[in-house]
Amino acid sequence: MAKLYFKYGVMGCSKTAQALITKFNYEERDMKTLLLKPSTDTRDGVHTLRSRIGLTAEALCVPPDRDIFRMYTDSYMDRQVVIVDECQFLTPEQVDQLGMICMEYDVPCLCFGLATDFLTHLFPGSRRLFEIAESVSEIKSVCRCGAKATVNARLDDNGNVLYSGEQICLGGNERYTAMCRKCWLRIKAEQESGKIVFGK
Repeated sequence: MAKLYFKYGVMGCSKTAQALITKFNYEERDMKTLLLKPSTDTRDGVHTLRSRIGLTAEALCVPPDRDIFRMYTDSYMDRQVVIVDECQFLTPEQVDQLGMICMEYDVPCLCFGLATDFLTHLFPGSRRLFEIAESVSEIKSVCRCGAKATVNARLDDNGNVLYSGEQICLGGNERYTAMCRKCWLRIKAEQESGKIVFGK
């Protein structure tokens, strides 16, 4: 049986690049791919996936009320693999629908995205992937201190690390930086004491 894959990592760890390379690898072998992105992700336009190293591709935009299983069976059964970028923005129901594609049609579904938000809380889609994916792997990255990066630190316009706010706030390098939890907590304590401004 084909597997549901969850490949996760922090901001800037090459998730989108790896999703697009995966697409290329399948297509180089004359296999048809279905590239999806949740409609929440509008940073590069509704239908465009763009990696930080310059790779781009057109993707099918999936709103939260779209039944991905039905969409696949109605229109895309000729596709031999499903690839999803920014999968943290999927609903838990949509993750289950991807799992059904794997089981019912023996088609692998590869999901790339974040595990947690800027406060280290799981996204609902990511939580469901941890619960049901047959294969879970981490795309690793590094903090400025050299330790493994695990936190998607959100920055304000002055470079301070934010510790409150809405779960979803789109942005790239100007809004997020990956760091280890020790640095993230240290900066919180230092900002609260007025000792530092992270970005300066």
